[in-house]
Amino acid sequence: MNTRKRLWMAVALALAALVVVGMVLQAINQLVWQLSAVLPYGFVAPVLWLLLLALGALLLQLAWPWIRPVLQQRLGWPLGSGGSAGSSPQVASSRRQAAQQNLTAIDQTLERIRDAVERDVLSEERRRMEAELERGDLVLAVFGAGSAGKTSLIRALLGELVGTVGAAMGSTTSAGRYRLRLRGLERALWLVDTPGILEAGLAGQQRDAEARQQAAKADLLLLVVDGDLRATEMEVFNTLAALGKRLILVFNKCDLRGEQEEARLLELLRERCRGLISADDVIPTSAAPQSLPRPGGRPLQPPPEVEALVRRIAAVLHQDGEELIADNLLLQCRRLGEASRALLAQQRRSDAEAIVERTMWIGAGVLALNPLPVLDLLGAAAVNAQMVIEVAKVYGISLSRESAQDLAVSVAKTLAGLGLVKGAISVLSTSLSLTLPTLVVGRAIQAVSAAWLTRVAGLSFITYFAQNQDWGDGGMQEVVQQQYDLSRRDADLRRFLEAALNRVVAPLQRQKKTRQLPPRPQPRSSS
Repeated sequence: MNTRKRLWMAVALALAALVVVGMVLQAINQLVWQLSAVLPYGFVAPVLWLLLLALGALLLQLAWPWIRPVLQQRLGWPLGSGGSAGSSPQVASSRRQAAQQNLTAIDQTLERIRDAVERDVLSEERRRMEAELERGDLVLAVFGAGSAGKTSLIRALLGELVGTVGAAMGSTTSAGRYRLRLRGLERALWLVDTPGILEAGLAGQQRDAEARQQAAKADLLLLVVDGDLRATEMEVFNTLAALGKRLILVFNKCDLRGEQEEARLLELLRERCRGLISADDVIPTSAAPQSLPRPGGRPLQPPPEVEALVRRIAAVLHQDGEELIADNLLLQCRRLGEASRALLAQQRRSDAEAIVERTMWIGAGVLALNPLPVLDLLGAAAVNAQMVIEVAKVYGISLSRESAQDLAVSVAKTLAGLGLVKGAISVLSTSLSLTLPTLVVGRAIQAVSAAWLTRVAGLSFITYFAQNQDWGDGGMQEVVQQQYDLSRRDADLRRFLEAALNRVVAPLQRQKKTRQLPPRPQPRSSS
């Protein structure tokens, strides 16, 4: 049945194709006759070919959105907007290549940052990241409160004394690094003993911050606890787990618990960590077991019980070591890229706000000298095509004057349509009328209102260009209304009025006083 159905469909498609071909041939034949009637014989064929080529180009242009994905899929062409294979960035084949591409993008961003101090800090971090791409060792950072036995655990892992057991909380005041080899692992392993976390005081907060910096650079993380996760320890655990790196939770000092209590706490910890880390990554240890008294002799010191942890670390590093390094590098590169882009965005916003500031006071000065006859025209005075062009240029966007004018007019209509022009005049009239003499109040209100609306429009443009020429889900109206509401806040409005009094009102008052001065008496001529 299916074969017969496919056969009938093939016959129907063939007939339809024949009909279409016949119609096309008939149309071409009619076109030849019509061209022969109006053109010399030698021009008919060239004109016919030109018309057919134009028709083919038009059909290709219309069908290109459907043809392009097929070419990309079948031929592997990463076509860009210009249709060339080199116009689109190369897709990374590995995490290391992706990290290298991120570093290249960071270089391009850093070139546009003017702040030398910030740029140097990010550049130094970028150089460290490039060195990390070539490094051959894994980094394991150990975290935990001082009382959890963190340093004792590292000593047990290394098999030699690296710290003082039983030292007071906070004794590890800076990160210590220790290098060792695991059997069967080609890469060496660095153990980083981070400063103790969850400590009170300013020094404790500084050590906590340093520990978090070490976490951002490590490939594998260990969090050492000596019991159930308290609220503060749970917060640290969630913070480390949110970094997106492999995390092992070490339940230390198990020798102080009975077997049933140890099993209960181990199960409780695995339940609390469900969904964040694997149950196999919650490991019990006894890094420094308590000594056992012996009658008539020295106390017996049991050896550390860290074999389960060593086996788990070795298994993770053997199985996923290369992926851990690659993931860590890519994660650090992305965060550095985000930091550099945030700094560039801050610089751009500062530059754009300076343009808006300059434009609004220039416009206010012009209106103060030449007031408009109708206050409703303030909506048009509040926007300026040149301001749009300059703000767009700050964000690396080139706009024609026509496009900038269209955008300015759209915002002006939005200001008027939302009633913000009259609202601005009402807000500012109330504030200015109480402090200004009648002689200048009308002209001052016009000029200051125009400056304020220019500021609202300019901040709206900044939001638009900062979002890659996108007004967002709420459209232009929501952005304009939001900037208007933000500008009405008491602190912002107070700062604006203080500037307006100095830049607009004071010059107007001086101008009025100059015009009202009586003419100077002329000296009497001696006769």
